Amino acid sequence: MTMEVSLYPGCSLDGVAREYRESLEAVSRTLGLELKELDDWACCGASSAHAVNDKLAIGLAARNLEIAARAGRDVVVPCAACYQRLKVAEKYLMQGKEVEGYSGKFNGKIQIKDMVVYFWENVGERAIREKVEKPLKGLNAVCYYGCLVTRPPKITDIKDWENPQTMDRLMKALGATVKDWSFKTECCGGNLMLTRPEVAHKLTARLLDMAAEAGAECIVVACPLCQSNLDMRQMEISMETGNRYSTPVYYFSELMGVAYGNPAAGKWLGRHMTEARTLLRQKGLM
Repeated sequence: MTMEVSLYPGCSLDGVAREYRESLEAVSRTLGLELKELDDWACCGASSAHAVNDKLAIGLAARNLEIAARAGRDVVVPCAACYQRLKVAEKYLMQGKEVEGYSGKFNGKIQIKDMVVYFWENVGERAIREKVEKPLKGLNAVCYYGCLVTRPPKITDIKDWENPQTMDRLMKALGATVKDWSFKTECCGGNLMLTRPEVAHKLTARLLDMAAEAGAECIVVACPLCQSNLDMRQMEISMETGNRYSTPVYYFSELMGVAYGNPAAGKWLGRHMTEARTLLRQKGLM
């Protein structure tokens, strides 16, 4: 039986994060989940609208919630920044506050869920495990949640916001060895990359260093902004610091595709800036 859920893709999934979208859609089909893209969705305002115009920031996200309410299905959000903006609008609307141009269709009956959380809670561990053809045995990973999908908890509704575990559990269900580390919700500096690159590079380098110190060979993410920042900047940081960084940064859905034996996984991983296929070949997974 096929489950249906609304997808709010955000602006990145058809651009710099095409591999994220393609892998999400592929593993969803494998698990009997149909992602129904919201009709006529628009930018949620991340990451600039809320810093420029409060009314616009709420209005953009509220419009998307209204579309989701009309569709009548729970909505999943693959991007941490988009997820937080939709959750901010949800809390705003549920308090009965007025939003310019909003007709009041959203009543809180549909849930807004982070993509990883939806897989784990709604699809379920059993279904995730049953589809594994190539367990990720011997792959040492750390899971990186970033700073937006969990905080602040009064907005995100994430219960284990100080030490989230959902992605860790999902990766373990696929057979990976997940290392504990204290930096899974630290900022990677992505929002500073254009304005203060020197600060962003230090934050990113610290995450790469701490992942290696934890014994990880790769970093697993669930946000296009975090992935692009950690993946794309390693060469620049290597040149600045003299240290050689070459840590693969995988979307969790790409590794699900690898574990499920999806032949398109090589194409997804080939779009990464930091080489991502060699490690998996060394592990006998590709």
